[in-house]
Amino acid sequence: DRERQIMGLIGQTFLFGAAALILLVGAVAFVVTRLVADPVRRAARIAERFAEGNLGERMRVKGEDDLARLANSFNAMAASLQQQIGQLENLSRVQQRFVSDVSHELRTPLTTIRMAGDLIHDSRADFDPTVARSAELLRGELDRFESLLSDLLEISRFDAGAAVLDIEATDLRLCVEHVVDAHRTLAERKGSELVVRQPDEPVVADMDSRRIERILRNLVSNAIEHGEGHPIEISLAQNDSAVAVTVRDHGIGLRPGEAALVFTRFWRADPARARTTGGTGLGLAIALEDARLHAGRLEAWGARGEGSCFRLTLPKKADSTITGSPLPLTPLLQATDPVGHVALPGPTVTGATLRSPGPAPASAPESSR
Repeated sequence: DRERQIMGLIGQTFLFGAAALILLVGAVAFVVTRLVADPVRRAARIAERFAEGNLGERMRVKGEDDLARLANSFNAMAASLQQQIGQLENLSRVQQRFVSDVSHELRTPLTTIRMAGDLIHDSRADFDPTVARSAELLRGELDRFESLLSDLLEISRFDAGAAVLDIEATDLRLCVEHVVDAHRTLAERKGSELVVRQPDEPVVADMDSRRIERILRNLVSNAIEHGEGHPIEISLAQNDSAVAVTVRDHGIGLRPGEAALVFTRFWRADPARARTTGGTGLGLAIALEDARLHAGRLEAWGARGEGSCFRLTLPKKADSTITGSPLPLTPLLQATDPVGHVALPGPTVTGATLRSPGPAPASAPESSR
């Protein structure tokens, strides 16, 4: 009986000791959690708010332990980033204001110079051949200067967020037809043939036709400039959510990594290569902004010696989302695109068979690549 009592007492002692030990371990874990885990969670929440753009967020510093040093380091980093971002924002605003002011201020003297240049150009028959040629060069450079000024004004509107769309349901085939007609003379001068592949049914989408034609003009003139006299292929297609057009050339192409740079303002793949169509270097940058205004995508592909391909994808409805492009970006996938849609439906039509209600101009604006 005594041994049973002793064993029971020992069991009760162990039981109470285990319970007390569990409570002690729980209290220690609670204290450690309060001292370590909670500050880490608060730091994570503050870092998330800082990443969302709340640059004034700071961590609370308490004590002199490792967590306090971490909070001090985080606050110093946040203050430095806030200062640098503020400086970049100020610089961007100054740059945008400068471009806008200069573009507007140049309008008046350019108009006066244009009037004087036109007068001199109209009277060039009475001049010496050298002076007459100078008058022609003056008019050509004035045209390029005016185009550059217009592009700068358009860029300033995008930077200021003042660009708006005039949207209506439009057949994309009509935009392509107008662009092809406008560039037929330039293509013939370069020795390139404009080949259009389009479906028989209308390719209708909600768009600002003026801006879309401007995108296509830049893409087509760019392809003619860099196409080395090879055919320029323009393809149209549509699916349930989007319409797309690709402009493919077989010229010099792009080096690896250059496809991500072609939309940079004033960027050129070969600085030593002279422009022959009077481009300003802002065409593709403006085209990218026009595509973004439509909630669309403008993408580029290129390979050295294989040419390049630009793809414009637009949603069919102004408030809809693009689920996939009906045309492949890489010309190696001409059968089907990555989402399985037919890539090139419909007949093949050359630029010579298209008709436009108005005459075709002698040249069109070109964008840098």
